[in-house]
Amino acid sequence: MTSHQQKQISVLSMSTLAFTVCFAVWVMFSIIGIPIKKTLDLNETEFGILVATPILSGSLIRLPLGMWTDKYGGRIVFLILMLCTVLPIYIIGDATKFWHFLVLGLFVGVAGGSFSVGISYVARWFTKAKQGFAMGIFGAGNAGAAVTKFVAPSLVAAYGWQMVPKVYAVAMLVTCGLFWTFTHSDPEHRVGSSVTVKDQLLALKDPKVWRYCQYYAIVFGGYVGLSLWMTKYYINEYGLNMKTAALVAAIFVLPSGVIRALGGWFSDRFGARSVTNWILWVSWGALFLLSYPQVDVVVKTVSGDARYTIGLNVWIFTALLFVVGISWGFGKASVFKHISDDYPHNIGVISGIVGLMGGLGGFVLPIVFGALVDITGIRSSAFMFLFVMTTISIVLMLSSMRKGKVTHKLKTADVLEGGFKFEVQQPVVVWCNTSPPRITPHAVT
Repeated sequence: MTSHQQKQISVLSMSTLAFTVCFAVWVMFSIIGIPIKKTLDLNETEFGILVATPILSGSLIRLPLGMWTDKYGGRIVFLILMLCTVLPIYIIGDATKFWHFLVLGLFVGVAGGSFSVGISYVARWFTKAKQGFAMGIFGAGNAGAAVTKFVAPSLVAAYGWQMVPKVYAVAMLVTCGLFWTFTHSDPEHRVGSSVTVKDQLLALKDPKVWRYCQYYAIVFGGYVGLSLWMTKYYINEYGLNMKTAALVAAIFVLPSGVIRALGGWFSDRFGARSVTNWILWVSWGALFLLSYPQVDVVVKTVSGDARYTIGLNVWIFTALLFVVGISWGFGKASVFKHISDDYPHNIGVISGIVGLMGGLGGFVLPIVFGALVDITGIRSSAFMFLFVMTTISIVLMLSSMRKGKVTHKLKTADVLEGGFKFEVQQPVVVWCNTSPPRITPHAVT
């Protein structure tokens, strides 16, 4: 008989594998979209729409998938989700018109909804003290974006872009079989049948949920947006060929996905709040430097005009992008540690809401990036936009911290709380989400 620990390991391993394959499929257009763009003569905005379309459907479906996971269990929902994508993935190789790719992209994008299923499915198999690390390991499956960076360019070079969806469809079908064979179900992980959809959606009224959505739109939405955008950015900005550009872009994509497991451990160890705070500041500084465009400066000197080029070379640029990726990798884990701490009984629906908003960020950003390039002609405008987004997030974060931290400087006095009389002899600092805060005595006199 399989022990509980063996079931934990099996569920975590197979869920992570399944999510990796789903994520690789989800961002497939970041590679095959480049030759498609050339064939269909698309502009930058149209290319942004092409690569972002799967992100839209994968984001919108996360909320209902999270609710179904709470109600019916993660194993069956995950399997059905993957099976539904196999045929649309395969058909992409036969598409010829722009609208064909957009429609099929919506169906294929459902694979991106696997996150809200898997994160809830995995979390329920572990105790609260280990949930952050377990969810971090599962979340490392978003390194599937790096798998696409490594695999897809080679397939394109050897067989043409049409081979990529054919191979991915077969890989998804094989993954379905492995997942169903080696995973398990536990009826106790489901919410009660008396819990209605209306009850689940009450979470939308919780301001904390929207704060976590704001954080995730940066750390995950930004990650997805840049994963889709960076291969073409390296080609246009630094003149790299597709294969080299994809490999260099993987320096951002792969570590940011894999490091999520360590981010989960740090969130367990030091708290989700602390980790989220510092990653926003670190990425803010790196994005400021990445925002600076390539500039030629002419200086009048006694011997004539002197021309200087100011900008980031490809290696300094990549190093800063690596820092952003590591920061966001930690942040993706810390946000969901917040959720498992605060909402242990409805992780599915909360992760669905937060994942939806993060995914929508990944949908909107490539379109915004393309529009900004078309309007300004400055490729680094993508990082300017991300810098502004992060600045707003930091301002909102500091504002929420000031509202949450209530300092009461009380003189020595008798205070009545819950029928007990006790003395307060020093300032009391209370973290709270309600007003007025509740002060719990440590000693009763």
